[in-house]
This record gives sequence, structure tokens and C-alpha cells, in this order.
Amino acid sequence: MVTKRLGTSDLEITPIGLGTWAIGGDWARGWGAQDDRDSYRTIHRALDRGINWIDTAAIYGLGHGEEVVGEALKQTSPKPYVFTKCTRTWDSEGNTGNNYSAANIQKEAEESLGRLQVDVIDLYQMHWPPEEDDALIDEAYEAMYRLRKAGKVRYLGVSNFSVAQIERAAKISPPVSLQPPYSAVRREAEEELLPYCEKQGIGVIAYSPMGSGLLTGRMSAERIANLDAGDWRRASVLFKEPKLSVNLRIAAAMGEIAREKGCSTAEVAIAWVLRHPAVTAAIVGMRREDQVDGVMMGGEISLSQGDMDRIGSVF
Repeated sequence: MVTKRLGTSDLEITPIGLGTWAIGGDWARGWGAQDDRDSYRTIHRALDRGINWIDTAAIYGLGHGEEVVGEALKQTSPKPYVFTKCTRTWDSEGNTGNNYSAANIQKEAEESLGRLQVDVIDLYQMHWPPEEDDALIDEAYEAMYRLRKAGKVRYLGVSNFSVAQIERAAKISPPVSLQPPYSAVRREAEEELLPYCEKQGIGVIAYSPMGSGLLTGRMSAERIANLDAGDWRRASVLFKEPKLSVNLRIAAAMGEIAREKGCSTAEVAIAWVLRHPAVTAAIVGMRREDQVDGVMMGGEISLSQGDMDRIGSVF
């Protein structure tokens, strides 16, 4: 696949990266049970098809997601870029929270390096900003910057940040990337974030480009009603009325275009995200080997203005 530079870094990344949220397995914000053997096969298949970066986070599976990535990469050469995230923590009973202290950032980074079995993290991202006090960003991001100076981290990024929060972090060290949710069913990033990042030269790696499964062409109201009890989507407003009906109509419109182009609905959803000039790449979650081949054309197909109008007419 062709590659594109991520912001001001020297990371040349493919338009699709492998997302590992579901690979973390069964936890409070997981996607239900997951077989690690399926995860290993999925990672190897994605790399075989040319994907050159993996996005994970310490919190996925309470560390298990990173462990799976680390084990899978022991058997690969050349190694892909590995991106992970910090500030989301958990206790011995699995209760999750946020910790922005410098001591925690240092601890998290060392533990992530160990689980991933790497000497350096290619992109280290603050997973979520503070909910109430943006001043907490300063200590955490300064600690991340020190990790970069120490050679533990190559580049710094942020995830789920507002423009004001990005600017706050930039006073310490400009982030090379932002990771926002962005898809045809979640378009709020278009208002301020994407124009700002494009103007500032900040790379954008959009997550949930398929709307957490809504835009795969395989979702229905019946299937949603029968999601695994441990699947976080059961509580999402995107999977409930009144938004659900609209979202499924968007998926249907994408499905019609996919049939005309000879690709999958998921690939149209990914192409819809990648067509925005501010977007560098999309994080595509995959948990089974067979899912890999069904998304690869998302980085290659083009959508015409007519295609965009047909999808937009449903909004």
C-alpha cells in the first residue's frame, strides 16, 4: 500500500492501521470474549497484507491487548510501527479510572514497553484528556515529553482532545497526531478538529471509521439486540433509537455503492473517512483473520461526488 507521513514525524504509515481494542478480550469496556489464537492470526494476516502500524492501548483488556501484540510481533519481520496510549488505569479488581501524575506516566510507559516487548514506542498518546481540569494535562504531557527525550518514545500524540487541549499540550511539545472518533455516523470532528489539524500540520488517525461495526453492512437491529453481554456497544447511543435507524440507513446507502464498486460496505465506510484531506489514516479494528481481507480496499477506492451525495442525503 501507499504510505503517508504522519504529521511532522518521519513515520510513513499505510492508510489503514490495525486497531486492537477488541483483541483485549473481555473486560468492562470490551467487545466480549476473544480467542488469543484468533488475535495472533489476525495480526499476522494484516501485516502480510501490507499494514505497517498497529494501534493499541494499555487499558485494552487491562494490559492483555498489549501482551497479545507483543507476543504476535515476536514472530514477525520487519516489525510494524507500534502506537499505544496512557492515562487510563485500573486496579486489582478491574476498576478503571484516569491518572495524570508523572509517576504514573513513567510507570505505564515501562509496563507498556514490557508487555509489547519493544525498546521504544513509536507513538505514545495521551488516551483521554481530563474530564474537568485541563491543567492536569501539563504534568502528564511533560512526563511523556521526558520519555521522548530519554529515548523511550519516538513521537507524542493525543487522543480525544479538543482544539484547546491540543494547544495546551503543544506549549510543552507539539503533538504529531490526533486520534479522534470519525465516521459517517460521528461527524463532529469536521467542525473544528479536522480543519485545525490540517492547518497546523497535525496528523489525524481516525478511530472507529466503521462506526464500531454499524457501517460494516453486517449489522441489524436484531443482531444488536443479541450482542454479547460484555459488549460495550449495548449501551452506546449510536446503537439505540432514534440514531440507530438513521445509522442503518447510512450503512444501506454505503452497501449499494459497495455493490457497484465490487467491494465491501466496510471499505466504503473507510474510504468515506480517508477522503477528508485532514485525515492521514484510519484505525480499523479487526479481531478475526477473515476480517482483514474485507477492509483492505478501503485505502484504495475513491468515492465520487455522486457517491458522497447519496450517502449525505441520509444524514
